[in-house]
Amino acid sequence: MFSLFKKEVQSYFYSPLAYVISALFVLIYSLSFIQWITALTKLNLQFSFAAIFYNQFFYFIFLVPMLTMKTFAEERRANTEVLLMSTPLNVFKIVFGKFLAVGTVYFMIMALTFVFPVMTAVYGEVRWGSLICGYLGFFLWGMGCIAIGMLVSSFTENQIIAAVLGEGAMLLLFFMDRFNQIDWMKNKPGLSSFLDAMSPKERFEGFSTGVFRLSDMVFYILFIVVVLGWTMISVEKR
Repeated sequence: MFSLFKKEVQSYFYSPLAYVISALFVLIYSLSFIQWITALTKLNLQFSFAAIFYNQFFYFIFLVPMLTMKTFAEERRANTEVLLMSTPLNVFKIVFGKFLAVGTVYFMIMALTFVFPVMTAVYGEVRWGSLICGYLGFFLWGMGCIAIGMLVSSFTENQIIAAVLGEGAMLLLFFMDRFNQIDWMKNKPGLSSFLDAMSPKERFEGFSTGVFRLSDMVFYILFIVVVLGWTMISVEKR
């Protein structure tokens, strides 16, 4: 499995893809950081890195499908899927190896933003507990989106279609809590409570305020496991 993991990670850095996504993410994060620092300084309010992550994720959703669109779609387009399946690796190792590879690239992109809290610590004060909590929540939610993107990529051989459908699925999850504002949903309290409980955005609110809840972490882990299970079924059926 390590050989597959290594090959997948290298495929990102042997092409401009990882560098373009990294640059876009750091640019968006930098602009958001400057905007928040300026606005909160004028209002004399306390700055929080965790709050930046909460407002940042909507923009990051547009970048995740670019990472996941080629995981399985590229294998089918290049006719290397049969070769991959003929290796000693089983479906679990193939899916998990690709998932770890994309997750590693995602972690590296996130690590680039750590320069901002370090600079803040030099010239001011950083609440490290809140910062780590925000990073953890952002990472878990991102890994959940990566799992969704891989599942969609396993359905098609066209990377553009995989990116568009993955984008739609991630936006649907992001705005899941908004469905409760529909008049029809207000008459369905059971369904409304279920959507709140299954909303990744609602679960991230605790992390964004610097509050760690074990139930939120377990939710993201179970979410990732279930989606990866669906991906294994999708790949195995082929």
